[in-house]
Amino acid sequence: MDNLELKGKWHEMKGKVKQAHGDLTDDDLRYEDGKDEELFGRLQKKLGKTRDEVIHWLKSLG
Repeated sequence: MDNLELKGKWHEMKGKVKQAHGDLTDDDLRYEDGKDEELFGRLQKKLGKTRDEVIHWLKSLG
């Protein structure tokens, strides 16, 4: 998932992510330009998945 793809779809995907994992907070899902890796890191830590697993899961929601 490239940065532009994530940036363009994040607001739409954020709702789906919260539905799938209700324990994720708005802080966990905060997206800032140029800080994609921080977002992936927070999701990895919270979900207990690898970076690739997180990216694959996000793509499956999109």
